[in-house]
Amino acid sequence: MLALSCYGDKAKPALVMLHGFLGNQADWQSIVVHLTEHFYCVCVDLPGHGQSPTLTLATPGFDQIAGHIQTAIDALAIEKYHLLGYSLGGRIALHLARDHADKLLSLCVESCHPGLDSAEEKLLRGKSDLDWSHKLTSLPIDEFLSLWYQQGVFAELSFEDRQQLINKRSHNSKAGLLSIYLASSLAQQTNLWDLPNLIKITCHYIVGRHDSKFLALATRWQQVAPINVHAVEHAGHNVHLAAPIDYSRKLIQLLIEDKL
Repeated sequence: MLALSCYGDKAKPALVMLHGFLGNQADWQSIVVHLTEHFYCVCVDLPGHGQSPTLTLATPGFDQIAGHIQTAIDALAIEKYHLLGYSLGGRIALHLARDHADKLLSLCVESCHPGLDSAEEKLLRGKSDLDWSHKLTSLPIDEFLSLWYQQGVFAELSFEDRQQLINKRSHNSKAGLLSIYLASSLAQQTNLWDLPNLIKITCHYIVGRHDSKFLALATRWQQVAPINVHAVEHAGHNVHLAAPIDYSRKLIQLLIEDKL
């Protein structure tokens, strides 16, 4: 069973929250404190992260991971819930929404990719992910993390923020990370660009105004599917970390106030 923590009043609408690669359920704490007045927050540790066990996962393993998450939610006797996922957690949320749309009140993803279009893109990404998996296997965890956070999507991080993340993430199990990294490669992911057309729930995409790559991707997605894009000022790839108050206000507006 995956590890999770719950915050707030169970009588309120449930909000299931899925963190990104290298993270854990504690990553949501900066916004949970603003959300429990409105939601019963369920923060899940993905496989191989936090207190969750390392699982033997297929490649691709999205459906398997989504199934484990739904099992954990069912164990809490939650019948319906809002679903929120960041980056890798967002890509897993897309598969969870596809497989269990009848359970969802809404879907909100942050800075995540709905899937690659062409075989060429998948081939290039597959090579890149294999290279990163070799780095993860061969390097000390702190050296791997230092390289990881030098990627362009993290360019908005200050030196101090980057070092804090490296220190925080250095306790991760390399075996656990490798297992889910290979199982959830974007090169192996189902193309889910059309998902908002197929599920009968409201879909939202939160993105940082400074994250040019994912802002362009979100804008393109909105042009071909009914997904509502919300750009948050003064934030890059990790919006909830950079702007927790604005992020929380936006969630409350989208999931509560706009429904009144």
